[in-house]
Amino acid sequence: MGRTEAGSAADLAVVIPVHNEQANIGPLIEEVDRAFAGSPWRIEIVVVNDGSTDGTAGVLRAAGVGRPHLRIVDHRRNRGQSASLLSGVTAASAAWIATLDGDGQNDPADLPALWARIADGGARRQRTMIAGHRRDRKDTWLRRTSSRIANAVRGTLLRDHTPDTGCGLKIFERQMFLSLPHFDHFHRFLPALARRAGGEVESVPVRHRPRLSGASHYGVGNRLWVGLVDVLGVLWLGRRAEPWRVDADTRSVADRREAEHPDAVHPEAEHKDLGE
Repeated sequence: MGRTEAGSAADLAVVIPVHNEQANIGPLIEEVDRAFAGSPWRIEIVVVNDGSTDGTAGVLRAAGVGRPHLRIVDHRRNRGQSASLLSGVTAASAAWIATLDGDGQNDPADLPALWARIADGGARRQRTMIAGHRRDRKDTWLRRTSSRIANAVRGTLLRDHTPDTGCGLKIFERQMFLSLPHFDHFHRFLPALARRAGGEVESVPVRHRPRLSGASHYGVGNRLWVGLVDVLGVLWLGRRAEPWRVDADTRSVADRREAEHPDAVHPEAEHKDLGE
């Protein structure tokens, strides 16, 4: 089955945010289609063009020919990955979302097996997030080191029990995602935010590939130092989410009076006696 025809409901929406990925996004869309070809699941693909200034828009228009299951969301200017994910998930029609980075380093061939963990579990898997874990990173030493430091800091402070929260390959319930607090860089804290909302997070090993074209937009500066302020904010949110325990008496006035003076004759009882 795989592709979703126009007007039919999708089981899973694959959301891909991109910024200046003209050489990568076309092949990535083809890989997503091949990954689900012949599967029992209907998919839609939502690509968010986050203010690209290269030829990404033209590649997406060409990719849309003959693909009614491909939806394109355009940002007029670059808004960042968190805003792009929010735009893509909002535009998606499926109840479940899978996300991929637009640089082609996540392997779409991992998606069917990860989605099967949710689909085969039925209702008991609701509010579960599947988070990819890139055990064999195909990145530069700088990216591996900065990511390792950022994951260690976040894991220690937030206790999200997710070894690779920065992996772009995730699967989660659309409604749960939309119910989370949204702020700049919130995509880096999705496991912690999902746990805060009462969800479960399951980390699963996934493949990772080298970037074949283009340049990374990330380094130590925006992976760790900028994120430290956000970590403190997520910590505050986590504490605000703790359930309040309020000892409140919700009984009516008459019930309270009866409990306080069980042997007293109340006006209601006197009127009843007189009537008899």
